[in-house]
Amino acid sequence: MPPIGPPGRKQPREKQKPKNTKAAIKRLLSYLSGEKYKIITAITCVMVSAAANLGAAYMLKPIVDSLVGEGSVNDKLIKLAGGLALMAAVYFVGVAATYAQSRIMIGVSQGTLKTIREQLFKKLQKLPVRYFDQNPTGDIMSRFTNDVDIIGEMLNSTIIQIFSGAITLLGTLALMIYTNWMLALVTIVVAPITAKVGATIAGKSRKYFMEQQTALGKVNGYIEETVTGQKVVKVFNHEDKIVEDFSNLNGNLKDVQIKAQFMGGIMGPCMNALSQVNYTLTACVGSIIAYITSLGTNAFFAPITIGGVTVFVNFSRQFSRPINEIAQQITNIMSALAGAERVFDVMDRECEKDDGKQLKLENVHGDVTVENVTFGYNEDKTILKNISIYAHPGQKIALVGSTGAGKTTITNLITRFYNIDKGKITIDGVDIKDIRLEDLRENIAMVLQDTHLFTGTIMENIRYGRLDATDAEVRQAAITSCAHMFIKNMPDGYDTMLHGDGSNLSQGQRQLINIARAALSKAPILVLDEATSSVDTRTEKQINDGMDALMKNRTTFVIAHRLSTIRNANAIMVLENGEIIERGDHDELLLAKGRYYELYTGVKELD
Repeated sequence: MPPIGPPGRKQPREKQKPKNTKAAIKRLLSYLSGEKYKIITAITCVMVSAAANLGAAYMLKPIVDSLVGEGSVNDKLIKLAGGLALMAAVYFVGVAATYAQSRIMIGVSQGTLKTIREQLFKKLQKLPVRYFDQNPTGDIMSRFTNDVDIIGEMLNSTIIQIFSGAITLLGTLALMIYTNWMLALVTIVVAPITAKVGATIAGKSRKYFMEQQTALGKVNGYIEETVTGQKVVKVFNHEDKIVEDFSNLNGNLKDVQIKAQFMGGIMGPCMNALSQVNYTLTACVGSIIAYITSLGTNAFFAPITIGGVTVFVNFSRQFSRPINEIAQQITNIMSALAGAERVFDVMDRECEKDDGKQLKLENVHGDVTVENVTFGYNEDKTILKNISIYAHPGQKIALVGSTGAGKTTITNLITRFYNIDKGKITIDGVDIKDIRLEDLRENIAMVLQDTHLFTGTIMENIRYGRLDATDAEVRQAAITSCAHMFIKNMPDGYDTMLHGDGSNLSQGQRQLINIARAALSKAPILVLDEATSSVDTRTEKQINDGMDALMKNRTTFVIAHRLSTIRNANAIMVLENGEIIERGDHDELLLAKGRYYELYTGVKELD
């Protein structure tokens, strides 16, 4: 059974089926198309570095042969010094090329990551609200952190290392054949075995690394949920329960990480073992051929000198090293591709549909009609059933009813957070489906029960309602919402910094800033969803007085459990099970002694 997180939060989605590996690679490489000249330069540096390392290694042959050959000690020392100096110069060139390649690829990889993050963040802004309702925040955040970082690691080093390994492998093979073709056969016989072992391990690694990334996303998501909901956890004494649930998720992560890391970890030892076998065989066979060569009996064996054997055994070990590195990098690629698939999964999600035909909605009066609307978040469950509401400019329409009756759903449909299944919603006679989303929401201001404040000053948070507002307009909005009194008593007034969603403010103060934000907006339509639920009765009266001025000439939809706040509403809609069962003003509904009477008085009228 999956763990139960804090109330109101969605559980992480189960593991998705991986996408096509070739498609993921092709898509990742497409991000590098604009950096082709830098990549060509980096590849050139890789080739220079590989050639320098191979050339310097081969230079050991004449040095060794000169030491064991005939000649005076002085001549040998001169040749040794000259050979070592030349080797040092060649190695220096290789080091310089490696440094240049690293600097170039770091810039390329970080630039690519910047592009991926920007595209991913931009995509999130275009996704429908449904996506965020169905996916935990922690899992979404892991796409920006774990998944993107591991992609960056691959772009930064893995691709170049594979290319470098391939060049080194081919160069080493060519030099080995040139040095002694018979010894090269020994290495070539062992190489396919090494490659087969590496490919087998890498094939198993991909599956486990995908499971690791998914499990890590679940752990991060659960941590984010429990940290956000700590007050709820503590008030219900669920500390032990969430520790147990986290332990289950963490244990699952440990299990899949053990499998993934084990498969990745045994790659090196297996390759090294095979490398040592190859090295031993080469040294033994090479020594025999060198001995036969020294005797002058070399009719069958390809001749080789002591210097040749010395160089060749180094080449033999070097030949296994790039195979080993390539095999290890394949593991990194598998992990990066698993992360890339998760990132591309978000990028490939269907954007919020904006099929509006109306280019600009001018001079909105706020005449809103909801005609015979039927809607369900899921196809198998209908939330609203044939709902009709009419609101004229300046009117205050109240929506009341039991929890789950569909009150908030109506406002979600007016703002097109969700699209209706049947029926029609119009503003000033224009179907909202024909209005651009940006233009539609520009004309609607919302105050939600769940406040959200951004890191920044109080002034900046209020100005979020209209970015071009002046400081004077911001202060006037704060006065209207009764937020000015507590703001001016803050240490830095309107310049007070807010952190952690306004954790240095009370819940009521956060709501007042939220209301001031809506007051600053010039939107002709207001949606107040339990806007005063977090303030005391005295503050509520002050807010209602300010709201009366705020709602003047604006069409307002109010969702309220405190029915005393909606007594002056022009019309009150009573919802039950997704249907409007009563409508009228406060006095009319009290006289009817129906459901509204029960909600208002708490007394059930007997038949």
